[in-house]
Amino acid sequence: MPDHLVLLLDAPLCAFGGDIIDAYGVVRDFPGRSTVTGLLANALGYDRANGVRLDRLQARLVLGSARAAEGRRVRDFQTARLGAGDRGWTTRGRIEGRSGGAATYDSPHIRYRDADADALVLVAFRLDPPEESPTLAEVEHALDRPERPLFAGRKPCLPSRPLLAGRVAADDVRTALERGLAACAAGEGRFRLHSSRARREPDGWPRSARPVRAQWPAGLEPGDLEPGERERRQEICDERDWVVGVHGGSRGVTEGRLSLPAQPRGDMP
Repeated sequence: MPDHLVLLLDAPLCAFGGDIIDAYGVVRDFPGRSTVTGLLANALGYDRANGVRLDRLQARLVLGSARAAEGRRVRDFQTARLGAGDRGWTTRGRIEGRSGGAATYDSPHIRYRDADADALVLVAFRLDPPEESPTLAEVEHALDRPERPLFAGRKPCLPSRPLLAGRVAADDVRTALERGLAACAAGEGRFRLHSSRARREPDGWPRSARPVRAQWPAGLEPGDLEPGERERRQEICDERDWVVGVHGGSRGVTEGRLSLPAQPRGDMP
């Protein structure tokens, strides 16, 4: 039975980026494969120039997630006035300037960025094959002592607690998610949540068990479904070609509901 690492993405704002169209930066309900790859790569100290290593890490990543608290979706309106002399660093490590006529700078730069406020998302993942470097133990160590700061999506989304909750042993990702939720409910070790999560309803931990939305890799057996429960298989594009620097490819996932146990006990200091 393979081990899975469990992350608790608990932050005032979470933003799991989706497809950006024009000035609108929308978010996904669940963190994508490229998002988690970037998070782990940050912890391991990988650089954007390590495209081959990033591609391999992404290919080995088997993950799923559950929205223990939905929170609420917010939209940030951002505007900036940029002049001809303004310059900035790019992801390519070069300074980029601006060009154009005088009228180019008459209007501000405007964009919209979505995020989820007060959400709590549990992520469970393993690496396949497990013996290849980085191993799950190496990733676990890196998450505890990351080379760079870690975020719940975009850089402004600072976590309110350490991201790594611990390990669970499970045959598949769906079972790992269920065991992670149960560990949170039992207040086990680093799975223990702050008491505010128990007080804040409906965005906090429930007083009694309830279903929550979750996503896991397609191809698993459906198992025992409750009456009226539905699972939906779909193809999503959440991978990145790290060598070329563009998003592409697709994978099959299943979206359904898992049982969220009753409220946890105790405080997390």
